[in-house]
Amino acid sequence: MSTDYSFQGWMGLDSKAAEGNLKWSSYEPKKWEETDVDIKVTHCGICGSDLHTLRSGWKPTDYPCVVGHEIVGTAVKVGSKVEGGIKVGDRVGVGAQSSSCLKPDCAECANGAEQHCQHMVGTYDSEYPNGVGKSYGGYSDYARVPSHFVIPIPKEIPSEEVAPMLCGGITVYSPLKQNGAGPGKKVGIIGIGGLGHFGLLYAKALGCEEVVAISRTSAKKEDAMKMGATGFIATDEDKEWATHHARSLDLIVSTVSSPKMPLMDYFQLLKTYGQFIQVGAPEDALAGMNCFALIGKGIKFGGSMIGSPAEIKEMLELTVKKNVKAWINKRPLKEANEAIVDMTANKARYRYVLVNEAHA
Repeated sequence: MSTDYSFQGWMGLDSKAAEGNLKWSSYEPKKWEETDVDIKVTHCGICGSDLHTLRSGWKPTDYPCVVGHEIVGTAVKVGSKVEGGIKVGDRVGVGAQSSSCLKPDCAECANGAEQHCQHMVGTYDSEYPNGVGKSYGGYSDYARVPSHFVIPIPKEIPSEEVAPMLCGGITVYSPLKQNGAGPGKKVGIIGIGGLGHFGLLYAKALGCEEVVAISRTSAKKEDAMKMGATGFIATDEDKEWATHHARSLDLIVSTVSSPKMPLMDYFQLLKTYGQFIQVGAPEDALAGMNCFALIGKGIKFGGSMIGSPAEIKEMLELTVKKNVKAWINKRPLKEANEAIVDMTANKARYRYVLVNEAHA
C-alpha cells in the first residue's frame, strides 16, 4: 500500500474542545521506529475518557490533543521488527494503551500486566520515552502505534462493533475475569451506559448464574434484560433497595463516574468475602466510607484499569465464541463535534462509533 499520506485529525486546543470545538488539523506523529505500525483509521469509538481529557477533567491536558483510543483500521506501514506477525493490509485495532517499558525486569510487563507498568503510555495525550514524540488518537485519518499494542481483529467481528470493545469492553471484561465471574457466581453491574452495557454482555458470556443491573431508574431495564441481565435494581425507585437485596452478590463492578455514589449501600449487596471493583473514574474524590462495612464481611474493595494485550485477544476470542454484540450508534467522523456533545448529554445507546467514511 502507498505510504504517501499525512497525519490529520480532530484537534482539541483547549478545554472548550469538549463543548464541540474540535478543529481539523495536521500534526506530527511520533518518530518512526521499526517496531511501529501505521494504521489507516476506519473506525474509532467515543469513550468517556475522551471527554474527561478534552476538558482537562482528570488532570491538565497537554494540548493540542487528538483523542480516541478505540481504533480500528488497516495496517498500511509495518516496521521490520514488529511483533505478532502483523502485515500490510491486516485489519487491526488499538485500545487505550500504546506503550510500556516491556523490560524483562519489569514486574508488570513480564507478567502480562502491561497496563500497570510505571512507564505506561496512553494512546493519546502521552509522551513516548526517549523523546520520540507525543501520542495522538483515532479521531483521525492515520495512527502510528508500537506493534506490541496493535491487536489483530478476528474476521467474525465487524469493525464498528469491535472498536468500542478495545477500551470499553476490556475495561469490564478484565475485572470480571480476574475476579472469578463465571458459572455459579452472582454479579452486579452498576451503571447501564457504555461501560455497563459491556459489563452485562460479558458477564452473561462468561456464564454467570445471575447478572444484576443496577441503575438509578428503570428506564433502561428493558435494554438491560436483552443484554443479559437476570435482575434489575432501580435505586431511586425503592428506598429500601440495599436491604431488600442485601448479601445477594459475589462481585460488583461499578462503571459509574459519580463521586456521590452510595458506597455503603452498595457494600450491603455483597455476600461475605464479596468483591467491589471500581472502573469508572470520577474527576473528584469518592464519598467517605466506614471501614466496618468492609471488615464485617471481609469485603474487598479494589479497582481495575483496561487490560493487557493478551486479555484483549482473549476477550475477542470469547466475543466470537459467544457471539457478543455491542450496542452501538455509528456517526460520521466529520460529525465528531456533534457526537461528543451528544455523548456528554448521555444520548448514546450505548456507544458511539465514528466512521471515517473516506477509509471505511
